[in-house]
Amino acid sequence: MSAQQFPVQKEYEKNSNINPKDIQSIREWLLQQPHLPHNISELEVILAYHSCECELELTKRVIDLNYTLRTMFSFYSNRDINKSLEVALNTWLITPLSTPTSKGHRAIYCQLLDEDPSKSVYSVVVRAFMMVMDLWQYEEGTAPGTVLIVNMSKVSLAHVANIDVNVAQEFFYFLQEAMFIRLMEFHFINAPTFVDKLLNMIKPLMKMETYNLLKAHTVGSTSLEQYIPLDALPIEAGGKNKHSHDLRDDIWNKIKENKKFYQEESLKRVNESRRPEGPKTISSIFPGVDENFKNLNID
Repeated sequence: MSAQQFPVQKEYEKNSNINPKDIQSIREWLLQQPHLPHNISELEVILAYHSCECELELTKRVIDLNYTLRTMFSFYSNRDINKSLEVALNTWLITPLSTPTSKGHRAIYCQLLDEDPSKSVYSVVVRAFMMVMDLWQYEEGTAPGTVLIVNMSKVSLAHVANIDVNVAQEFFYFLQEAMFIRLMEFHFINAPTFVDKLLNMIKPLMKMETYNLLKAHTVGSTSLEQYIPLDALPIEAGGKNKHSHDLRDDIWNKIKENKKFYQEESLKRVNESRRPEGPKTISSIFPGVDENFKNLNID
């Protein structure tokens, strides 16, 4: 079944701090920006405004950056529902959890399903993550906060070694600077003994305030329970949710049923030739990227 957009009026009802006049002002501003897409919806403006703590000028800057990065970054360059995407979503479960956290936030749960490292292509997994997130926000609207949970029970050093550092840099930059969410927590559960190597690898890609959100929960630990009821997790992860493979099928079917959504989203891109102050490039976003990140490894 095709996804239905979360009703805009309900956003104003559930978020009294969302000012309709500010939203209208931003929409009028968008029409005056020759480089930005003019088909950005009212809901997308609300998502941006909410993620920016309802600060008008900050929202404008983040909207500009968001769509600039969607145009530049590799994981937004292909929204096709193809075989590589199917493999990624058979290899990793990426799904929102219906149970809120103890603080009322919404969680996105990720779990490796297939232990073969050759099937876990990092760039495609990130693409799949963004496709799941975009559709989820389209259906659910704003969330008080967003929590990421990554189950590392089947992750090996070979998976970590396969991480494309350039894509990881893009992903964490987008997550921290431009994504229309309020990131509140980031959990690694069933963390293996080498989790410190992973954390050391990604630390240079993160702002300290984001890095400080990371919490590693060791194998057999129930410490996640202070953040979200363990019942929210899939059955084989100790919860009472569906089996991970059933959750995977639900997500894959939903994505296949919403091809039109992704086709329409792929049209919302920046025309850099029309940017008043001149075009932006990857090097203007990441000056000295090669020098800064070429030595990142898991040693």
